[in-house]
Amino acid sequence: MITRQALIAHLARYQTPFSDERFFIRQFLDLLPHQHAFERTHLPGHFTGSAWIINQSRDKVLLTHHAKLNKWLQPGGHADGNENITEVATREAQEETGLKSLTLLESGIFDIDVHAIPARNDMPDHDHYDVRLLFQAFSDENFTVTEESHALAWVNLDEVQRLSENNQSMIRMCDKTKKLKS
Repeated sequence: MITRQALIAHLARYQTPFSDERFFIRQFLDLLPHQHAFERTHLPGHFTGSAWIINQSRDKVLLTHHAKLNKWLQPGGHADGNENITEVATREAQEETGLKSLTLLESGIFDIDVHAIPARNDMPDHDHYDVRLLFQAFSDENFTVTEESHALAWVNLDEVQRLSENNQSMIRMCDKTKKLKS
């Protein structure tokens, strides 16, 4: 379970070969002391939780074509005050996919990312401090497309770069997934 205090401890010992993630660690640690850091109203940024869902053979990832952002991404969303990122990522994965076979593969952080979200309606542009956890699911299980997405699809890891339009954080998670296989 990754709560606020556990997140501080995880980040303090988080090791990554990726320079962008090493840079994000300091940003995450700077945001964590803010009382409302897990609320979507906390600007200029707040914590979110995501699920990187791989199949059993670890050669595919389940992506959602996000309705608001019109991009292929991993399932995830706002903490809405819940300081337990494990619960947030699990809830978002279940709500956005309908999968019942979801299994958390690692109790720690799989990936972290800070990315800009464009202004919409009454919300100005802001940053998401996204904690990504690693899940596995059966790729033959039926999933459910919700109003939050245009589509869901199991995507070969080698296709993610093209489909995500070179989203570096998704490419990074593919690289990490490929290392799991070896």
